[in-house]
Formats: sequence, structure tokens, C-alpha cells
Amino acid sequence: MIKKPTQRISSKATRTIIRNHHTLEKRKAKALAEGDEVTAAALTREIASQGGLESYQRASLIGQGNDRGGDSSKILMDWLAPLCKDLKGLVEKNSPVRMLEVGALSTTNACSKSRTFHVERIDLNSQSEGITQQDFMERPLPKDETEKFNIISLSLVLNYVPDGVGRGNMLLRTRKFLETVCPSGEGFSEWFPALFLVLPSPCVNNSRYMDEARLEAIMESLGYVLVKKKLSNKLPASRKVSASHNQYTVYTRRQSPNQALRLYLFVIRNSQHLNGMGDLLYGAEVFEDGVAGDLDSCGLRPIPYLSQT
Repeated sequence: MIKKPTQRISSKATRTIIRNHHTLEKRKAKALAEGDEVTAAALTREIASQGGLESYQRASLIGQGNDRGGDSSKILMDWLAPLCKDLKGLVEKNSPVRMLEVGALSTTNACSKSRTFHVERIDLNSQSEGITQQDFMERPLPKDETEKFNIISLSLVLNYVPDGVGRGNMLLRTRKFLETVCPSGEGFSEWFPALFLVLPSPCVNNSRYMDEARLEAIMESLGYVLVKKKLSNKLPASRKVSASHNQYTVYTRRQSPNQALRLYLFVIRNSQHLNGMGDLLYGAEVFEDGVAGDLDSCGLRPIPYLSQT
């Protein structure tokens, strides 16, 4: 278990930890895709020498502090504020709305403190007794509706996946864990079942292969429709990706992409059929510097379809 460090680490230091970890993971993924096992093994050793996932997660935990940008789930709770009374009523009736928080960093974020959900938290490297150490992509599929959720949180998780195929399959997999029937409550059908998706702004606004319209088309192809979205002005320090000032000077003068998050809330409207638009999911790589990389140089290609498994 990772304990919250007693000594504060500077914002610059946490950004460096995150940037280096992302750089090495992406280089490792590229080496594996090219069949270069020697390079991949060397990068694995280098990642371990720098503290590995544990060091990355420790920096991320620091970044969730209010003095470092705070907790993105506060936005979700603001959106759901009109429903909070009814949500708490379901808790009192012992039939709460169930949330799966993927990539959970703590048990004290806004969603947990609200006491409006039954929250199940998972992460690749658990930092608390209330977080199960588990890879979402390896989590056993639900056997029935009782093992599904009303809402899934993917906050700064999708961008951690190093390739387009993996990102596409993660989005597709969320469908298998969401209930097909929304919880009972006035107005609930407009909000559930839902996916709360948070991405660094460059993943959408600073990429050759991805923009708002394309993201929404991808989500619609998976049966989701957009309910809410927000561009925040601040990104938690430990999760920042710094832009290349040489290439993006004009952009950084206006609003640097490393200071923003895109927050989305999607709900399922088409629960019966996925309409085969998986070809929209290109491998739009976002490097450690926040700049969308060239598709070919990343070793990625358009995905003709997504596996249904």
C-alpha cells in the first residue's frame, strides 16, 4: 500500500515524474508493437529504476490535493446536484446508485464524501484499503445485472493507455459493466446509466486525429450520448502534460493546453446495438509533451473494428 508522503513534493517535481513515466511507457509500448523485446526489456528496467507505477501514483495522489488543482469528481457532483436528494434517498432505502471508479487515487474524493453512491474503487496499484488492486481490462465480466454499475468514472485513465487499440477497447468495455436499466427516481433516466470521462485537453483539442466531433461520434457509435461537458481551467499538477513551446507558442499564449481538462458525462441511449463505427478510433497518440504524434511514427493504424469481447 502506498502511504501519503509526509514531505511535500514540488509541482515541478511531480510533473517530471509523470512526464518521464509516460515517456517510458509509450516508448515501451512502441517497442513491443515493433517486436523489439530487447528495447522493451531495457525500458521496463528503466521504469522500475525510477520507482515504476508506485512513484507515478504517489505523485498523482499529491496532485489531488486542493492546493494542486483538486479533485475532478467535484465537477460530477456539481452536475448531479439536482439529483442528490433522491440519490441519498436511495441510499436510505438500501438501494444506492452504484459507481465503479477506475483509476481511483483515494477514498476521500468528492464522490466518496457525498454519500450518494455505493462506490467500488479499482486501480492498477492500490494506495488504500478501500481501493482494490485490479486492471479494469482484466476485471471479470458481470454475470448478471447485480454485478453491474449505474455509473463508471474514467478520470484521467483513458489517456494513460499507450495505444489506440487499447483506448478503443477500454471505451467499449465500459458498456459491459453498465446496467441496462436506470435506477428509479425523478429525472434519473436523463442521467443514467452513465460514463464520466475526463481527459487532458490536448487529447481532444491538440491532436491531428481527434476533435470534439470525432470523440462524440465515437461515443455515439458505442451507444452513448453526451449529457454534459466542461473545459476546466486547471489540471491537477501531477497530471499535467506540458506543451512544446516551440511548436505551440500561439496556443500557449491564449490558453495553454497543459492547464486544461475536458470533462464529459455520457449516458447510454442505444443499449441494443453497436453500429460498427469502430473505424473512427484512430491511434491519436498524445506524447509526454502533450503534442499529438504522427500516426505512422507511433506505429499505429486506423482500427477497422473493435472486438466485442
